[in-house]
Amino acid sequence: MTAKVQNRLLGLLWLCLAGLSASAMVLASIYLYLKPGLPSIESLRDIRLQTPLRVYSQDMKLIGEFGEKRRSPITIEQTPEPFIQAILAAEDASFYSHNGVSIKGLIRAASQLIQTGAIQSGGSTLTMQVARNFFLSREQRFIRKFNEILLSLQIERELTKDEILTLYINKIFLGNRAYGFQAAAQVYYGRDIKALNLAQWAMMAGLPKAPSTFNPIANPTRALVRRNWILKRMLDLGYIDQDAYKHSITAPVTARYHSRDLDLDAPYIAEMARKEAVALFGDSAYTDGYQVVTTVDSRLQDAARKALQHGLETYDTRHGYRGPEQRLPPELLHDSDQLIDLLNEIPVLGGLEPAVVTAVEPRQLQVQLRDRRVVEIPWRNGLNAIRPYISESARGPRLQSAEKMFAPGDVVRLRHIVLTPRKNASHTASNPTDEEIPNPDPFADPDESDSELSEAQVTEEWALAQVPAAQGALVSIDPKDGAIRALVGGYDFRQSHFNRVTQAARQPGSSFKPFIYASAIERGYTAASMINDAPIIFEETNLQDVWRPENDGGTFLGPTRLRTALYKSRNMVSIRLLQALGLDYALGFIEGFGFERSKLARNLTIALGSSALTPLDMVRGYAAFANGGYRVEPYLVDRVLDVNGEVLYQALPLTVCTDCPEPGIDAQGFKEEPLDLAAWQQAEEGPDQGKGPVKLNVLPVGPLDPAKNQARPLAPRAMTVETTYIMDSILKDVIKKGTGRRALVMKRGDIAGKTGTTNGPRDAWFSGYSPYLATSAWVGFDSYGELGKNEYGGSAALPIWIEFMSAALKGLPERHLPQPDNIMTVRINPKNGLRTSYGGMFEIFRTNRVPGREVYNPYRHRYTDDDRDMPGRERPVESLPEELF
Repeated sequence: MTAKVQNRLLGLLWLCLAGLSASAMVLASIYLYLKPGLPSIESLRDIRLQTPLRVYSQDMKLIGEFGEKRRSPITIEQTPEPFIQAILAAEDASFYSHNGVSIKGLIRAASQLIQTGAIQSGGSTLTMQVARNFFLSREQRFIRKFNEILLSLQIERELTKDEILTLYINKIFLGNRAYGFQAAAQVYYGRDIKALNLAQWAMMAGLPKAPSTFNPIANPTRALVRRNWILKRMLDLGYIDQDAYKHSITAPVTARYHSRDLDLDAPYIAEMARKEAVALFGDSAYTDGYQVVTTVDSRLQDAARKALQHGLETYDTRHGYRGPEQRLPPELLHDSDQLIDLLNEIPVLGGLEPAVVTAVEPRQLQVQLRDRRVVEIPWRNGLNAIRPYISESARGPRLQSAEKMFAPGDVVRLRHIVLTPRKNASHTASNPTDEEIPNPDPFADPDESDSELSEAQVTEEWALAQVPAAQGALVSIDPKDGAIRALVGGYDFRQSHFNRVTQAARQPGSSFKPFIYASAIERGYTAASMINDAPIIFEETNLQDVWRPENDGGTFLGPTRLRTALYKSRNMVSIRLLQALGLDYALGFIEGFGFERSKLARNLTIALGSSALTPLDMVRGYAAFANGGYRVEPYLVDRVLDVNGEVLYQALPLTVCTDCPEPGIDAQGFKEEPLDLAAWQQAEEGPDQGKGPVKLNVLPVGPLDPAKNQARPLAPRAMTVETTYIMDSILKDVIKKGTGRRALVMKRGDIAGKTGTTNGPRDAWFSGYSPYLATSAWVGFDSYGELGKNEYGGSAALPIWIEFMSAALKGLPERHLPQPDNIMTVRINPKNGLRTSYGGMFEIFRTNRVPGREVYNPYRHRYTDDDRDMPGRERPVESLPEELF
């Protein structure tokens, strides 16, 4: 080699070294410039993926999901190996061998840039995609690419390959609000990612390329091409064999949009839980993956929904058919696609499907459903019993021909029914989503039967129905701690988001009377105290001139025992009783049940339930009758878990203690001082005035909460155990022989409650309980319209309560409150409430409030109390009639 050549080579070498040095200096300068602005890679270990808020029942059934991004994080161990191979084949085959940056990919990207003058691809590895998705934007700029490269190198140094791949699997956007492959599997296939097949895994692996436009829903042809390309790559890389490849590339595209399937239909519960979560955590509730576990029992919630919907539909059928929901132009019937689109815009309400009448015959309708099926509605399935609605109290004559009511283009509602042979007299649903229809005729009178039903077995039919115009609500709580076990705020959440359990303040009518009577029993009255059921007129300014209250039916019974007055719901007795007690005392006592004083009317109309209260207010009050006399507070959220399942919040509700180990605890689990009437004497004048609510000394803590080993606060008393026991006995008589007699069908001796009906009638109530549950049901119109004649709490609301409680208490043994030691049973004369030695009836009393023995007084021509009978006894408070009529 000549010297000249050597000098040239040496010069070239120095030139290369200079170039490399310059490049190194440039790269070092870029690194030093960009390094301060790079985020800490350590933060990736603690990264919080935006995961939606999820609401569950107590038995972990999904009720609701809230959040812009659907995400379900999974670990690398939970990810199928073939799916990981599909991702690597599609995005980064050398992932496990490079150091975060692929030189070959970058050279390819640079070559494309030189040839076309524009960025065609980024040459990104999976690590670089993780860096971009977590820390950087997607704008195609050189400075962003340099940041991406530097971050990728840092990520590779500080995280393992599996950790990087886990972040990628859970972070990447895949279209249709799905972030991460587990969420995408649910969106596109409605299944867990582990349940998919090879063709579907390859389809999923192709989504990151262009998730919004080239997914299998938006562009199935383009998605199929990419899927098959990925399968070919998997074959070339040795991930799959030839048979698997041939089988998978011929598989059809099965992806379609799947909304998140809920396990339990409880939208009112979900909305209440959402509001509580936002109150606890702010807007991060929608993104941080919180899991709200409610107190709701899924079985009871489902029973409550069905009971309310069935009860409202039953009420509605008693008042006539209002006709089609709307009438479409006849020419629209010739455009099938437009017709189907219109039907799909009409929501299914209460399980009632919308349909369009396409043909009408005198005794039959032909209708088209949303799924393009055309079915027939036979005369026996609702048409034969139609009586047109005139008003809530009047119906027209029975329909003689379908042509008189319907025409092509009418939009009607249908109920799906599945029938079994007539010989068993049963019509049962073939699956849990179908209603059980004892009579497929929804407009038949209650006392009529369907004589036209064929004896032949019918597997499926459709019956005419209509969405009720009236609304209702039902709420049921555990009386031990106020946990809401079931809540339905209306006929259907899609029809109205207004939650009538918590937001509809309506007059409870006579269902409020038990709180007045309990205050009287606490005050010193007995179940045998006599009050005059006679007319009364008030002329007071705060009652707006003259008030003439009446009993239902306009009758009066004269002197009446308190027990009889309550189970017969005598208005005059309730008013006179409140008048004798005094408003201040009564309101103070009633407030102890949890009612807000500001919500209670400050006049005698409160005795008839004139205060506007919600079903949740009422059920809280009735829980005290069920649990032995304690006030509990209804609550819905039991606990909140973070995305990892750790408990962040645990409810500690007021709890009735039934198993406290401390000495001196009463039968209901509380330490209490002996009742001292003198201690609650107030400043009002008169020998029988001014006795305030009882003051009890309760323990500060209750049983340990197993979730967090914390003590629950004890529920305070609303009334003494003796008052509770007596009131429980009276309220059971409402079922046995009073306005709640329909509930005898349940054949249980441990249920009690009270009906309520307001003027009009505009509101129908039944609030009641067993030792297991306290439940309130309400029926009325949001517009405050009248329910119609012959509609009462016992006819409109009580059937809903019965249907729910029958399902809720099924299989549970009867339970009763234990009899307190100072309660005794004596024989009395029902006409005067005094003890008698023969005939009469038995009544329960506190031992210190037993009435005297009846002695005939010839001067007064009636039996009177023998004051010498029981020396030392506390004379029961009595209010004998001033005048009879």
